[in-house]
Amino acid sequence: MTTQSGPGDGRPDPTLGAVVRERRQLINLAYRLLGSLADAEDVVQETYARWYARSPQEREAIESPGAWLTKVASRICLDLLGSARARRERYVGEWIPEPLPDRAEWISGRPDGATPDPADRVTLDESVGMAFLVVLESMTPAERVAFILHDVFRYPFAEVAEVVGRTPAACRQLATSARRRIRASQAPVAPTVQQAGLVRDFKRAWQAKDISALIGLLDPDATATTDGGGLVSAMLDPLEGGEEVARYTVEIADRVADLVILERTVNGQPGLVAQQDGVTVTVMAFDIAGDRIKHIWAVRNPEKLRPWTVGREAVRLHVTPFLAGHSSDGEVRPKGLDALTVCGLLQTRCGTLAAQPCDRMAGHGVG
Repeated sequence: MTTQSGPGDGRPDPTLGAVVRERRQLINLAYRLLGSLADAEDVVQETYARWYARSPQEREAIESPGAWLTKVASRICLDLLGSARARRERYVGEWIPEPLPDRAEWISGRPDGATPDPADRVTLDESVGMAFLVVLESMTPAERVAFILHDVFRYPFAEVAEVVGRTPAACRQLATSARRRIRASQAPVAPTVQQAGLVRDFKRAWQAKDISALIGLLDPDATATTDGGGLVSAMLDPLEGGEEVARYTVEIADRVADLVILERTVNGQPGLVAQQDGVTVTVMAFDIAGDRIKHIWAVRNPEKLRPWTVGREAVRLHVTPFLAGHSSDGEVRPKGLDALTVCGLLQTRCGTLAAQPCDRMAGHGVG
């Protein structure tokens, strides 16, 4: 592969392969740290922008590009987490982490099987379960970063300390505190088959408008939280009590007659998707303890449903601004990255990495 090492310098970039291979890891890391795929994508793009802002000599002198990229991405996430509390206070209603579809669900519905966004590259394990992500939201930024880097991604505390700006011993304490929060909030996890059965029964009772059946499936202290972001109708505060949740669920069925409910995998666990006219309008995640549903999270904010609704157009929206020197939100980025480099950096969107500008890139005006 002979790709330019930087904007217009004409030299092959010997680090490109190593840099490109880190993208999936960075997306996984940033999503767990921020709970938002959109923010994770921005962090990874900013990380690569900082990498290519360095001279070719500076990049070649970095012994481990992956370690450098991880450290930079983690620090960007730490800064974002520091300002997130203030932003959440201005958020309309409840804030719920952005839900992710299963990889198979992501691909289905697209006639060419394209994967335009990197959510299919986020490893769907217990560390992206909605209940787990919600607990992470209760942690301090330093706790969250220390815990995710050490306990999930297995980085030693000496390296975590370089990101957080504290001693390894202090980072060890941060991770310990985070583990206590996790243990205090977690109930024994029901087998996936059992979870799927309960979610299926909930769907059927909802469609039948059977309040008694819904109450029987819900824990007496069950809660339901919705996130509309002020863009669509949604409860501003959590609804508490199994009976109240059941009645509210039936009210929705009464008000929206054409709602289609589908069983889908949400963040690696059984969930539901509500569609109107073939468009996903709500994604629901469940927390199940024993044989009862303990909590329901319903994401309705259309900005958080992008992985469930947006197809190949997303590639053009993300790639073209990158080449032009601006991100999709208008922020200025380093200009002049050649098509091969961008194809490499965005391979999780295009699903390909070629020695020539690939057909998918060319189809979006790149190359």
